[in-house]
Amino acid sequence: MLTINPKTLSPSPFIHKTLINPKYSSTSPKFSNFNSLIRCKCNQVTERGILFDTGETFFRQESAIGRDLGVLSVALYKQSKGQLRVLDAMCGCGIRSLRYLVESKADFVLANDANESHRRVILENLAQVERFQGEKKRWVVTHCEANRVLTDCYLQRDYFDFIDIDSFGSDSSFFLRAAFSSLKLDGLVYVTSTDGYSSGGHRPFHSLAAYGAYVRPMPYANELGLRILIGGAVREASVLGYHVTPLFSYYSYHGPVFRVLLRMNRGKLPDNRDYGFICYCYRCGNSQAVSWSELGRIRCPCSNSKDAASLVVSGPMWTGPLHSAAYIMEMLNLAEQWGWVGNGAGTDLEKLLKRMVEESDPRLPFGYIKLDEVACRAQTNTPSIRTIMNSLHKEGYAASRSHIASNAIKTDCPMAGCIRIAKILHGC
Repeated sequence: MLTINPKTLSPSPFIHKTLINPKYSSTSPKFSNFNSLIRCKCNQVTERGILFDTGETFFRQESAIGRDLGVLSVALYKQSKGQLRVLDAMCGCGIRSLRYLVESKADFVLANDANESHRRVILENLAQVERFQGEKKRWVVTHCEANRVLTDCYLQRDYFDFIDIDSFGSDSSFFLRAAFSSLKLDGLVYVTSTDGYSSGGHRPFHSLAAYGAYVRPMPYANELGLRILIGGAVREASVLGYHVTPLFSYYSYHGPVFRVLLRMNRGKLPDNRDYGFICYCYRCGNSQAVSWSELGRIRCPCSNSKDAASLVVSGPMWTGPLHSAAYIMEMLNLAEQWGWVGNGAGTDLEKLLKRMVEESDPRLPFGYIKLDEVACRAQTNTPSIRTIMNSLHKEGYAASRSHIASNAIKTDCPMAGCIRIAKILHGC
């Protein structure tokens, strides 16, 4: 049995807060005790038709899309496997746990938050779903430090299909090994980072301690935030004899927030092809991936020995694809079935998923190119994204928008080619 330690403090100051509208979808399970719940209206929030209380917990309305992505993924798992057990390691007010029960039809959810002062809010929110289905519990609330919950589940061989770790800063790296140990094979883990300083290369020794990656400042810092998070998970899983692959990687500017969904299976990565180093040359603007065997022989074709200082190296980290296009298409199809996208609904979610599909083109390398940088190097006005992408496509290059940076593109065209096209577009 899990033990509850009322004196255990939350590992993070950012802990979420959250009830269901009686006019819920026909796909939702029956709700109980709704009218008996008394809540302060000032703390009530509605998300996807679900009314919940945030209480005194930390809650970001802007994180709704990240919760949407988790709900869609959990629902797809339930459809494919026929069963679904979820562990919400840092549930805050319990909104994610509630949505997993209602929308994803989870068979069981363990909602844990280390701060016991949130217990009333969590219980009231989850009480909208009947706690028992026959003799089986649908949900349980505990108050332990996340690592303790995960380790207890592993020791009791109580494995989960989906584990959500919505931590603050770079804390998720501290919980990864315990999470993988308590996850079923082919299970999913949804990890978080809000450590923008490390991804920006401002705390290289902190990123080295947290993710095993020494990060230098690069123009696509927010993509590096996703890649070091995946890389840290790859490293931790490998220690246990597992390998993980990202199904989607999501960046949101508020926070900032980096969220990655990983699938875990037995066996280490067959090679280190997608786990290595990234180089960026400030002189020419080009990037390149460097394998472990190439360390000590790194150079940029544009540079000579006197110009070596223009090249910076970060890593090791994940250098492979950030998304699975097939998986995201399944998410998009499910979102359409639920009425979350299309016909003017869910514009932001639809745009995000479609952009992730574009980013999944295997021809596209890591990183992105900011059009302001292209304009600066070409000494022209900044070209429109649509115009420069059309030109790139006509020349046979792959190009897509980036969901991470609004005024940037991902392309296999080198910087020199982008500069040339920008000059042509402006008649230079």
